[in-house]
Amino acid sequence: MTIALMLFGLFALILIDVPIAVALAVITVVAMVATQGLSVLPNVALTMYDGATSFPLLAIPLFILAGSIMNTTGISKRLVAFASALLGFVRGGLAMVTIGSSMFFAEISGSAVADVAALGTILIPAMKQKGYPVPFATAVMSSAATLAVIIPPSIPMILYAVMADTSVVKLFVAGIVPGVLAGFSMMGLSYWFAFRYNFPIEETFQLKKVWATFKDAMWALLLPVIILGGIFGGFVTATEGAGLLVVAAFVIGAFIYRGLNWGTLKSAIIEGGIQTAVVMLLVAASALVGGYLTEQQIPQKLVVSITQWTDNRYVVLGLLNVFFLVIGLFLHSAAAIILVVPIVMPIVKAFGIDPIHFGLIVTLNLGIGQQTPPVASVLIAACSVAKADIWEVSKVNIYFIAVLIAVLLLCTYVPAVPLWLVHVFYG
Repeated sequence: MTIALMLFGLFALILIDVPIAVALAVITVVAMVATQGLSVLPNVALTMYDGATSFPLLAIPLFILAGSIMNTTGISKRLVAFASALLGFVRGGLAMVTIGSSMFFAEISGSAVADVAALGTILIPAMKQKGYPVPFATAVMSSAATLAVIIPPSIPMILYAVMADTSVVKLFVAGIVPGVLAGFSMMGLSYWFAFRYNFPIEETFQLKKVWATFKDAMWALLLPVIILGGIFGGFVTATEGAGLLVVAAFVIGAFIYRGLNWGTLKSAIIEGGIQTAVVMLLVAASALVGGYLTEQQIPQKLVVSITQWTDNRYVVLGLLNVFFLVIGLFLHSAAAIILVVPIVMPIVKAFGIDPIHFGLIVTLNLGIGQQTPPVASVLIAACSVAKADIWEVSKVNIYFIAVLIAVLLLCTYVPAVPLWLVHVFYG
């Protein structure tokens, strides 16, 4: 009953345009005062402060800043040129270039919206110019951008790791195989579309051009290798790796690509600060919610209710999938992770589900949520760039969403898919 009333109050406040973080804090404070009295109020600020001062969370503004710096210094154009030289000779190759570029850029930004902003402004107009239907071009860009939350580094994975008290690095490793699998599956689907609708071949294959574009993009391609290699090799933590990435991005952008000046650096810092403030306010509010629900033993009561109904782990995983898919329709990924993960983690532990495995399930579910209205943050961003109708795009995008759902089901019921590399690295 408590959760139902709190959710009703949360959605009521959201509907009148109250920011989610503020709405979370308000409904929790009201619930605390109603059940515990006014004497609990002095603890509110302390709880929120403690919740927002977690060391792993420092990685979020650093990855955002590094992505902004690399975007303003022309990394996206270099990646696109290299991918075009590799794949442009295939029918529908420009769609594959979009997916391949997104897979590369995902290893720098960690944000799907940043992926659309960086690559969509280049690739969507290019596909339009080559005669690709606008809904298809937009759907490819939107769905490919979701790879940024699956392939490491991933901002939603960092948030999940903090909320679930698990390893960020292991989550990053677990995201590699599903991300690559989803990317190549999308390429296969794009080829099917290209063959069926006779999409154009952009250019002939020229080894000389591949080499030239590779040399131009070499420093950009080395960045994820160096940073992720340091993280996976145990030389640096995810947060330290993010700091190293900022330094590397600054040096490459300023002294090698010579595309960084005070104006672009200032814009990147402001953008990173704004995005970080939004996330950290959500984290602080979630600490308040989590503390209150734990005191009221709501998660424990939920575990008891589910175990009385079923003791089958696979049924529980199916229910959690449906739950997160529905949540993803209405909440942004950060808000969904912060609000829901602390509630469901006792269920995950009670049924012996690996928290790393579950983290991939959550990430994939909320990645799909970025493509499904009404919230559909990434889909809306792509439609805005393309000036396309969201419903026309959704008619095509449903095929790419089906690919993501297939990968989700594979990862859910064949845990070896996401966990294989984790076991190879960490036993």
